[in-house]
Amino acid sequence: MSVLTHRPSRPERPLAGDDAGDRPAESAGAGRRTWRAVAGPVVSRVVTVLAVLLILVVLVAPNDPARLTPLGFVRIPAELLQAVALILVLRAVRPRRFAALAIGLVFGVLAVLKGFDLGFHAVFARPFEPASDWSLFRPAVEFLTGSIGRSGAILAVIGVAALVVALLVLLPLATLRLARLVSRHRTAATRSTLVLVAAWVACAAVGAQAMPGVPVAASDYGRLVQVGDAVSDHRAFLAENSADAFRDTPGDRLLTALHGKDVVLAFVESYGRDAIEDPEFAPTVRPVLDEGSRALAAGGYGARSGFLTSPTAGGGSWLAHATLLSGVWINNQRRYRNLVASERLTLNGAFRRADWRSVGVMPGVIRDWPEGGFYGYDKLYARADLGYEGPEFTLSTMPDQYTLSAFQRLERATAAGPVMAEIPLASSHAPWAPVPRMIGWDEIGDGAVYRQMDSSDPPRSALRDGKRLRAGYRDSIAYSLTSLISYVRRYGDDDLVLVFLGDHQPTPIVTGPNASRDVPITIVTRDRAVLDRISGWGWQDGLRPGPDAPVWPMNAFRDRFLTAFGPTGSG
Repeated sequence: MSVLTHRPSRPERPLAGDDAGDRPAESAGAGRRTWRAVAGPVVSRVVTVLAVLLILVVLVAPNDPARLTPLGFVRIPAELLQAVALILVLRAVRPRRFAALAIGLVFGVLAVLKGFDLGFHAVFARPFEPASDWSLFRPAVEFLTGSIGRSGAILAVIGVAALVVALLVLLPLATLRLARLVSRHRTAATRSTLVLVAAWVACAAVGAQAMPGVPVAASDYGRLVQVGDAVSDHRAFLAENSADAFRDTPGDRLLTALHGKDVVLAFVESYGRDAIEDPEFAPTVRPVLDEGSRALAAGGYGARSGFLTSPTAGGGSWLAHATLLSGVWINNQRRYRNLVASERLTLNGAFRRADWRSVGVMPGVIRDWPEGGFYGYDKLYARADLGYEGPEFTLSTMPDQYTLSAFQRLERATAAGPVMAEIPLASSHAPWAPVPRMIGWDEIGDGAVYRQMDSSDPPRSALRDGKRLRAGYRDSIAYSLTSLISYVRRYGDDDLVLVFLGDHQPTPIVTGPNASRDVPITIVTRDRAVLDRISGWGWQDGLRPGPDAPVWPMNAFRDRFLTAFGPTGSG
């Protein structure tokens, strides 16, 4: 028997007049296959290009907003060259993929650090310090809440968190795609890498810069290796903190030239050198100081002024306070924590040891502040202790004039002996809106009167407008200085010594890039013998230091002050 086989005939093509819709599934499937065949490679190439661009942007972008210019991106990133070289060496698929994902994760961490650097440079004029700056997260959220509201702050936090997660996910995926591209074009990748390595070495050798501070031969790996810096900085801090010439000085040998005086040390928030020298601010701030000098002189007061260089800018007031009061350079949170855990003698503690009543008047303290015990206060007045019944003026909580009035009522008017008060004034705290106005001292009462001037213009409006932000800064500094001058005129006497200074310059958003970190400092008193004690300092007459006034590092002040007003009197 023969076996017959039958092959089914090929389906006939439909005639031109047949309805093509008789086979919709087959036609759609063919269409999809055609689209994928054409579009798939195109989409893949576009994704690859975007992945490579993402890696390049992350690695070459400067970490300072002032350098975010086209020239700032003219860099050859060592990290990319090293990554490509490693991928070329690893020919096996699995090790190559693993290396690509690990390298991408490192790139993601670099991207996150660079993002934080950009923010910190914009606000604090310095890069982010991973070892200590995480503790600033809570104050940052509080600032956002006070400036743009709770909902806006929550959305901002969610946005930052989402961006961090996206970078840590997308960079490894982008590097994996880069690895596939390199492995497919091994010869071209090898030649290109060798050329770029030679260019990188040549640029590094001659120190080539695309623009000042932006080397063409770039490498950001140093941002990941800061443990050694932290260790060496800690050793330096321990040495500085242990060197204290006044640690064992008995109270009867401290501040002898100020006995019987009420000494007020007032920090004016964000009162920096630019406030009296920048053409945008000086026409408003200078007249306040110059007219104040004339008015105080008419009342028998003298004043001497100079400059101190603050360890911080844009924020971190507590670092400046700690530096001035301890005589140790405190420019990061790690040093601050170590300082307040030590037994360093502060200026407040020296006054207390010499039998002054030492108080802190802190309108910005709104929760427990255990660090306050380090400074040596007999009494700490937080916001809740000052009896304020008016509206909050964003982060300042209360107007400076009220703070000074409360201090007068609670301490100077009732004190049985001399008082030393540290008073951080906060009306000139960012975002500088709304700004209070001066009222009669007898009108202040419990502060309820300020409800009449609670502005309906929210701080977020000023944050959106750089010109208004700078105007608010200017006006708030003028208000704070006016409050101090007016206080002296109203409540000053022969036994008052006022020392007032800025804690730091405002944010670079206000000053512009590359501003100095100098802040004015002034001593005001009727007692000429007090001013004679600092005659050797070279400070200038009046409330406003001129451009040529002496500039000291802020940590030098404590020892100079204690020496000048001690038994020897040499400052």
